[in-house]
Amino acid sequence: MAAGADNRAMSRHLPRPLYLALLLAPLMLGGCDLLGIETPEQIAAKREADGRAIGAGCRHSARSVEACFELNKRADKAAVFAGWKEMNEYMAENKLEAVPPPPPAAADAGEAEEDEPAKKSAADGKADDAKVAAKSPK
Repeated sequence: MAAGADNRAMSRHLPRPLYLALLLAPLMLGGCDLLGIETPEQIAAKREADGRAIGAGCRHSARSVEACFELNKRADKAAVFAGWKEMNEYMAENKLEAVPPPPPAAADAGEAEEDEPAKKSAADGKADDAKVAAKSPK
């Protein structure tokens, strides 16, 4: 009984809100990951993974590692090279061919060609409307 009396005496000295706060603090702090706050380690891991993905994509598209560095100046060069090298080894093991990227001039010409059919179809639509209007009796 003496031990029970000591515990009750000690709990009387701590205010109830403070006692509850001490009990709930670990639970509340454990939820910090759910807030979307990234730690420096998570940011570094994401940057590393992005760099490796960029390097692998460059190798698969038959770009040199130097061209990949030029196109992705903000990416971590070590991670880009590691990804490029991994993809190179993977492609060699599985006898995969690189898929060359389209030349930049062809991409611009393709956009211009896409615009022209839209203009032609709009002009054809106006001509068709004029023919229908001419044929309909008034």
